[in-house]
Amino acid sequence: MPLLLDQSAQQALLELKRVLIVDDEEPIRRLLGYMLQTHGYETALASDAREARARLEEQPFALILCDVNMPGESGMDLIRSVLSQHPHTAVIMVTGLDSSVLANAALDMGAFGYIVKPFETNEVMIDVANALRRRRLELENHLHRENLEDVVRTRTMALQQALEWLERSEKELRLSREETIQRLAIAAEYRDSATAQHIQRMSHYCELLARKYGLSSERCDLIRTASPMHDIGKIGTPDQVLLKPGKFTQEEFNVISQHAEIGYRILSGSDAEILKVAASIAWTHHERWDGNGYPRKLKGEAIPVEGRIAAIADAFDALTTQRVYKPAFSLDHAVELMTKHRGEHFDPELLDVFFASLNDIKHIHDQYADQLPLRETPKS
Repeated sequence: MPLLLDQSAQQALLELKRVLIVDDEEPIRRLLGYMLQTHGYETALASDAREARARLEEQPFALILCDVNMPGESGMDLIRSVLSQHPHTAVIMVTGLDSSVLANAALDMGAFGYIVKPFETNEVMIDVANALRRRRLELENHLHRENLEDVVRTRTMALQQALEWLERSEKELRLSREETIQRLAIAAEYRDSATAQHIQRMSHYCELLARKYGLSSERCDLIRTASPMHDIGKIGTPDQVLLKPGKFTQEEFNVISQHAEIGYRILSGSDAEILKVAASIAWTHHERWDGNGYPRKLKGEAIPVEGRIAAIADAFDALTTQRVYKPAFSLDHAVELMTKHRGEHFDPELLDVFFASLNDIKHIHDQYADQLPLRETPKS
């Protein structure tokens, strides 16, 4: 198998001017050795393939001048194995056979030249110089490719590490952001009779409906993350109104309805997209499709889609969970009650999409159920 060299060894080979001369005729060996030495080359001599292999084991050579016909293993067989095991060594065939077939076979094998005996000094020196020049170019090209591969590999690893760090940082930031939002929302809900599980159910109902309605994945994620802050404005509602178990008077209703406006003022004014969506939900989740909602009596598609989605999710969760002013209704009863207000309180298309996913809704309801058992009342 080919001899694998590190880059420092390959760099040393670039400067190498050592030539191995393999010929069974001693006068030819000595003549070639003398010619090369007088031109500054370092030479070693071998009389056959066996001796040539021994020289190659002792030290590297930049070039081999090899006879074709030798006793024992032929020069062609020797060169074939040399080019395989020592790919950084150049080869020139030197032979008394002036055969184009043999020359082409040697060149096809990988030899850099073909010299026919008898030869002239200039012919040999030109072929040797050209072979070494070509070898140097090939080695430099090989080194350049290896250096480039190392640079690409290093930069790719650095890029991968940077991307992994960014993904971890982004994930940590997203989780931190969502936890902060949920804790703020829970702080507001704790003043009411709702639980932390209400926040989870609300956000997942909203995400489910947004996804089934065909909103983009990014928008669905924003709605899921922002929707827990829909009632953040309740922190400005007095306890005697917020915690009242019975029906509100008109004056009390006017007070409680202000939480939508308060929530909007708390959340608005930010450049963060998530807070823009949260502000919109806080401001519009009590608007009605028929225009009889609050605080601005928006109607139909004038209500932002995130507000219409949150209205459905909030109403469904309020009906199916126990509150200070009511017991929990069954899922079927909640569907029946909300369907009666289709096109009045709720966007009819969105309501149909929501109730077309009852299995998913029930899964969310059960997964994030309140810790205390909830009472259910039969349908009236």
